[in-house]
Amino acid sequence: MFARVVVLNPPRCTAEDSIQSPLATPRVATATEAARAQPDRPAAPAHDALPRLLTRPGPDPAALWQEVRPLLRLPGGWLVLDDSTPDKPHARHMSLVCRHWSGNPYEVVDGINLIGLAWSDGDRLYPTDYRVSHKAADGKTKDDHFRDPLAGARARGSRPRGVPSDGWYAGLENLKAVRGYGWVFLARLAASRAVRPDRQPPRPAGALPVSAPGTAAWLPGFGMVKVFRIVATDGDTRHWVTNDLGMGEPTRPQFAEQSWAVGEYHRGLKQYTGADRCRCRAARARRHHIGCALRALVRLGWHRFTTGVSWFGAKSRIVREAVRHYLEQPLYRLPQPRTA
Repeated sequence: MFARVVVLNPPRCTAEDSIQSPLATPRVATATEAARAQPDRPAAPAHDALPRLLTRPGPDPAALWQEVRPLLRLPGGWLVLDDSTPDKPHARHMSLVCRHWSGNPYEVVDGINLIGLAWSDGDRLYPTDYRVSHKAADGKTKDDHFRDPLAGARARGSRPRGVPSDGWYAGLENLKAVRGYGWVFLARLAASRAVRPDRQPPRPAGALPVSAPGTAAWLPGFGMVKVFRIVATDGDTRHWVTNDLGMGEPTRPQFAEQSWAVGEYHRGLKQYTGADRCRCRAARARRHHIGCALRALVRLGWHRFTTGVSWFGAKSRIVREAVRHYLEQPLYRLPQPRTA
């Protein structure tokens, strides 16, 4: 008996092709368009090579971490976690699309719920982990997807300065998980959330007399916390809560500033990597595209940190060079008038 040896040809496209194509594409982020734009070279990807790549087992959060780990200054920095919803209002047959609250139109929309964990030190901002929430498929809530990336970060040895988060994730189990890791959190607190100041009966945080440096209070089900009340320039009142009873100024503003960093990361993910423009229907292809988009954002982040060029400037430079090349040799002209 002789064993048959099957020699497979190497793939004509790799994950790097799926990462670089959305970076260079100003609008359309499809595998077919990426194949059309491939440079003329030997063994160039065929028109169906990139679509096949998306249907293979896609890059998981571990692949993202392997790339971003050498770029981080650990231990230290902040871990910021929040969710984003790439809107898909006309998707009727796309996997992973369901009803979610979106902070952009401030209403429930059809979209994909992406929960991302970002690392920031004030100068650098990189995605380090992510989850795609689809409770009908995985049976996990958004709170579960909040705790899972933090557990992964702890398993990798992260020791952040703190974990700022939005009020959506200020539930008791989430706060206890952060405290259990020995980390400091700063979370938005709803004005209606009940707290107990000085062993008094529970009162809404909005009715609590909070001093400028913060007021210590008992959060039922959790323990002692410190509550801050901030009046924004537009007159809106916001409340924050932390388990660091010694936190004050200027530490609290530093934490609060980092809590908005993940919003910048989500905007960049949509605007500059085409994470919400994938037209694939299959769940695996969509997860693959999102994973590649996150890794593309890591490249933009590293370029911004090393050169000082913003994400917008880096993206515009690609398009500008293409326009300059076209203006040197325009393809579309009117016929030249005949000479007598």
